[in-house]
This record gives sequence, structure tokens and C-alpha cells, in this order.
Amino acid sequence: QLQLVESGGDLVQPGGSLRLSCTLSGSSADGWAIGWFRRAPGKGREGVACIAPTDGSTLYSRSVKGRFTISRDNAKRTVYLDMNSLNTEDTAVYYCGAEWAQCGYAWSTGSEYEHWGQGTQVTVSS
Repeated sequence: QLQLVESGGDLVQPGGSLRLSCTLSGSSADGWAIGWFRRAPGKGREGVACIAPTDGSTLYSRSVKGRFTISRDNAKRTVYLDMNSLNTEDTAVYYCGAEWAQCGYAWSTGSEYEHWGQGTQVTVSS
């Protein structure tokens, strides 16, 4: 069973930056695409970014493209989400999830993800 644990959430001022980590354990992390999602208060789940397992290709939602960067270090079994130019609309619980083999065409819905972490809180406020 693949397990995912998020970390790095914090309180940050508007315009600030933050790095989230998603650490994989248990079953082999090879072969899994990893996506970052978020859920803001009163809103549904939103796919933020996804990274493929082999070639490292990435996908982003329009709301974060150009501000967020997803990357992975397979040796450390960790996927990162670097967030810059944060604003109050980025406040949410951030989750990572694992989808087998690729960031599928419906990656941002999360419907094909088999494993999820417990989430980490990001609050953007002055």
C-alpha cells in the first residue's frame, strides 16, 4: 500500500512563498504520477498540479500556472510544490494524491487517484 504524507503548510503573508512536500512510503513509489490538490473553505476540491512518474512532465491549473512549480526527487521519494506570489485565494488544505502511470486527461478531478495524504493547511493572510 502506497502512503503519502504532506508537510510544509504554514501561515504566510500575501506575496510570500512556501514549499510543500509530499513524501511517499510503503509500496514502490515508481510508476505513480503525483498530483497536488486543494480544498478551500466552502469550495470543492481543485486540482493544482500533476507530475508524471518517468519523464517528469507537468500539468498545472490555470489559477496557479506561472506561480507554482511541481517537482519530484525520486531518490528521496518526495514530490514538492513550490508556491510563489501567494494570495488569499490560495488559502486551503493542500493534499497530494497518486494516480498510476500518468497524469490522465482528467487529472485535475482526482477521480483516478488511488492514494491520498491527509493534507496540510496553507493560510495566506496579513
